[in-house]
Amino acid sequence: MNKKSCLILSALLFFAFAYTSLAQIQGPSHYSKKEIMVPVRDGKKLFTRIYTPDSIPGPLPIIIMRSPYSDWNIGTFYPDKDPYVFNMAKEGYIFVYQNIRGKQKSEGDFIMEGAFDKDNWNAIDEASDCYDLIDWLLKNTNNNGKVGQLGISYPGELTLISAIKPHPALKAVSPQGTVGDFFLGDDFFHNGAFRLAFGFEYSFSEEAAKGDTSFPFKMYDLYDWYYDLGPISNVNKNFFHNEIPTWNDFIKHPNYDSYWSDKAPLRYSDTPRLPILHVGGYWDQENMNGPEALYAKMEKYDKKNFNYLVLGPWCHGQWGDSNASILHNYDMERNTADDFRAIQKTWFDYWLKGKGDGKFPEATCFQTGSNVWKQYATWPDKSVKPARIYLQDNKKLSFKKPIASDNAYDSYTSDPESPVGYRPRPIELTYSDSSEWETWLMEDQRFVDHRPDVLSYRSDTLDLDITITGDVLAHIFASITGSDIDWVIKLIDVYPVDYKKKQGLSQFELIIAADIFRGRFKNSFTKPEPITPGKVEEYSFGLHQVNHVFQKGHRIMIQIQSTWFPIFDRNPQKFVPNIFLATQKDFIKSTQHVYHSKQYPTSIELPVVKENGKVSLK
Repeated sequence: MNKKSCLILSALLFFAFAYTSLAQIQGPSHYSKKEIMVPVRDGKKLFTRIYTPDSIPGPLPIIIMRSPYSDWNIGTFYPDKDPYVFNMAKEGYIFVYQNIRGKQKSEGDFIMEGAFDKDNWNAIDEASDCYDLIDWLLKNTNNNGKVGQLGISYPGELTLISAIKPHPALKAVSPQGTVGDFFLGDDFFHNGAFRLAFGFEYSFSEEAAKGDTSFPFKMYDLYDWYYDLGPISNVNKNFFHNEIPTWNDFIKHPNYDSYWSDKAPLRYSDTPRLPILHVGGYWDQENMNGPEALYAKMEKYDKKNFNYLVLGPWCHGQWGDSNASILHNYDMERNTADDFRAIQKTWFDYWLKGKGDGKFPEATCFQTGSNVWKQYATWPDKSVKPARIYLQDNKKLSFKKPIASDNAYDSYTSDPESPVGYRPRPIELTYSDSSEWETWLMEDQRFVDHRPDVLSYRSDTLDLDITITGDVLAHIFASITGSDIDWVIKLIDVYPVDYKKKQGLSQFELIIAADIFRGRFKNSFTKPEPITPGKVEEYSFGLHQVNHVFQKGHRIMIQIQSTWFPIFDRNPQKFVPNIFLATQKDFIKSTQHVYHSKQYPTSIELPVVKENGKVSLK
């Protein structure tokens, strides 16, 4: 079954397991399948599929994947036909797929992204359910006593939870494309700004019914639907009617309180208790922040050398596809999915089968621009020197600090009634056959770079390669006429005027790093404050990690804007205590002054790699 036909069968399969089980390898399976309702300690039974190789004798190690989604329930699904794990299946593992409680055919109540207490071993939670599953499998399959777990997105978070309170037989895990913090950088919010289209469609899809479902939009291009929605206070009034629990929680918890911190994997992740391989993508449109943040958090506590990282040039879960050589217009010049499969197999073969020498690089990270894999003894690479690229007069960029007078600024007016789109129209249903959602971070930014409410700054043509590896940070000095604002910052690679490799990409504007920050949270995500109109403030926030070469002949661009619609909601730009309760009268225009002066030097901090011990910048 190919990817498109699977997506037609279930609109939510893409999020469920990203690319992994959407493109089936053709031919008969060499695995036998059993469907079991496995009991857990409170008497509930969870729907479980067990796949055992027909001709590879046991005992064999077990690979577990747990999920709320329906994709593994497709009748034609077999692990040796799934590009995500087929190379592992070929050599023999027992594969176990389980739907978590309250989803699909599993009994119990589903609580989406519930809080997790890592210290309470008596709690009935996702860790205890997995623990009980492993207990049952050890007694009822021909196994070697060693278990691994992996998964992408929600299944990745379930993998992480299992590793926090692990069964003794759980020997290695790989959480992939995993949320780090729902409010600060993944899924539902980024730095306090609400992801409207995603939050609306996903909360409905998981909580309107026990199975996956889609909101019944009456139009194809949803830009106008979200625009006509008006303030998001209209969602419950006109559509959800207080019947979607997670949406109700958005309204109750508009700031970073214990509700969000209790849910955050970054809170409960600490000492790696067993080998753990984090996996993420630079252009992951859903959980870009999680893998790199979780790796960094756990690395602080890693005393046994259990903590490892893989980062690649992928959107959400693309590493699990049969072929990951192109993402939208970006050509990786190799099948990086094959590369990843080899890494993943080597990882689990060592820990579960004892094959190989176990000498894994600390971090294996694809370098975009040069299109090569790099291995690092530390991540981020220590051979970097932070260097700031500054906004200048005449919409220029330079690594030299500006010398202009203190009133040097550029201005634009942000109008919530005319928001900047996050990708060209049409805006399709997020999880649909025709949706461009998965590649929106790869869109050519020329579609907005001449809008009057988008500031675009360009460097001169580079006369040498500039390599950046690690964290990108924004430092924005600005004043506004309203009392709240969103800052959208994009770091962009501008291709040459005459790009010989592919003429159609001449002057292409490729996002390398980007994010949004809601101004009211400048001092605290817990206690938002109105911004003083006319006062110059500094807004500093991260744009996530990269590993990229800006090549000679290219240019560096920075874009600044205040709306990114409808992936993010429209900030009223007048401070209100709870944006989820704002009304139409609260929405106002705001004029922003973005400074580029000696006193107020707006810049992007880049982790520039030293060449021969030096950093050469002009």
